[in-house]
Amino acid sequence: MNKIIYIIRHGQTDLNFRGVVQGKGMDSDLNNLGRSQAEEFYQYYKSVPFDHVYTSTLKRTHQTVEKFIEANIPWTQLSGLDEIGWGIYEGVESSEIVRSAFIDMLGSWTAGNLTAKFENGESPEEVKVRQLEAFEDILKGEDAQNILICMHGRAMRILLCVLLDKPLSDMEEFPHTNSTLYKLEYDGAKFSILDFNNTDHLAHREED
Repeated sequence: MNKIIYIIRHGQTDLNFRGVVQGKGMDSDLNNLGRSQAEEFYQYYKSVPFDHVYTSTLKRTHQTVEKFIEANIPWTQLSGLDEIGWGIYEGVESSEIVRSAFIDMLGSWTAGNLTAKFENGESPEEVKVRQLEAFEDILKGEDAQNILICMHGRAMRILLCVLLDKPLSDMEEFPHTNSTLYKLEYDGAKFSILDFNNTDHLAHREED
């Protein structure tokens, strides 16, 4: 049986809005806009017969798909879906120093140094290992045809490279915003992409 896998990024948090580094160590709540994004996603996709919902262990993902969970769709939290660990920069306000550090790190990853990481943080290769373990669990459900996954921006970029058999150095090819959807099909052997950075559910939002 082919599987359709909907992978979305969580809605906006105040830390997103303020430009504060989150990572897997910051367990922040959705803000008002994030809750609106979650509602809009639910209204747009509530007719999809999801068989299972998977989230990271962080509450911003739980809150984004809360209405699907409340509809009694089976729900599993997997730490393998958590955001990358940004180490010493988690919780740090944006500044020229922080932006420069991230530009340098992303440059290292794009150049192929995928074991590089911030102090006390994680590398893309380390995230890949835990994501592969998580997907072993996700694909075990042979009867699950439509699967909803809510996770995090950088982790999602890494996962898309993993699933689509692309080098992790290509992760910048997958843009995202809060509540972005990537939809993939799994034929039992490989994944193919059906929807790329889709935000159709936000198209009719009224501007403040």
